[in-house]
Amino acid sequence: MYQFRNDYSVGCHPIVLEALSKANTEHVVGYGADKYCKDCADLIRSLCNAPKADVQFMVGGTQANLTAIAAFLRPWESVLSPFSGHINGHEAGAVEATGHKIIPVHTPVNGKLSPALLLPVLEECKDEHLTKPRLVYISDATETGGVYTKAELTELSLFCRHHGLLLFLDGARLGCALSSQANDLTLPDIAALTDAFYIGGTKNGAMFGEALVIMNQALQTDFFRIKKQRGAVLAKGWLLGLQFQALLKDNLYFKIARHAVETAQYLQGGLKNLGIPMMVESPTNQIFPIVPNTLLPQLDKLCTYEVWGKADEDHTVVRFVTSFATPLESVERFLKTLKDIS
Repeated sequence: MYQFRNDYSVGCHPIVLEALSKANTEHVVGYGADKYCKDCADLIRSLCNAPKADVQFMVGGTQANLTAIAAFLRPWESVLSPFSGHINGHEAGAVEATGHKIIPVHTPVNGKLSPALLLPVLEECKDEHLTKPRLVYISDATETGGVYTKAELTELSLFCRHHGLLLFLDGARLGCALSSQANDLTLPDIAALTDAFYIGGTKNGAMFGEALVIMNQALQTDFFRIKKQRGAVLAKGWLLGLQFQALLKDNLYFKIARHAVETAQYLQGGLKNLGIPMMVESPTNQIFPIVPNTLLPQLDKLCTYEVWGKADEDHTVVRFVTSFATPLESVERFLKTLKDIS
């Protein structure tokens, strides 16, 4: 059975596991006040060229999103998010449960927001009887594999600053976005253009964990308190700092992300050669083939995947995802087998 369901279906990269094993019997200060978290926060600040950034380690993406948004907004303020954004479609109302409305914005199939899409919504929300949009939420890569260019993110950042909006970037798949051939952004670019973002570990080699980087100094005060209040402080916090230290050392984080992207692109090209079109041309580690419904029973026997949605009466969009643990050889064998049965 070939594994294409997601990029977090195995534990962690062997180097991360080795680091965890070596530190397993150490007695370490808890709640993130340890040497691993402190040293890793300094490393992230250095990689981002952001000496005044606040780095907060979180267990998962939903936790990072809801805690950050709850901390950054006043009670009457709301979030502008792509309709396909993770906070809107996959987090069971976690952000709304903090008291903040999400205003979904329809985007092109690539899932990317732009000033042209946001401006009409801001106009509609001028009525003081409505919630006030205050934060723009984006993902890089998006939920459909879209990647922001430097020009796009710069334009969005300038728009947000002009309109008094905060820009928050969900980086659950940031490694694959930055490793994509469609990308021209760097970590320092993202740090300079956003108010806060996070470096995703769960979906790129960590056992679990995200590193939230708060650039806007006005948002940094007392963040730990709301983090604690929201149940987002891990007592064994060093497990997070230790993992990111292992991932970011010697560029491992980007090496394994590049592998995930390259295997996905090989898979996407191979499927297209078999005559299977894509819902969207994704340059990252997620691809979205449109397959005949008659092929689904064979796929069920051959591999794991997720059904993304209905394309038409006779076709279904499925999602294949690769990771550091996806051997290129298995992709080649999968394509050969699929060719033989289709």
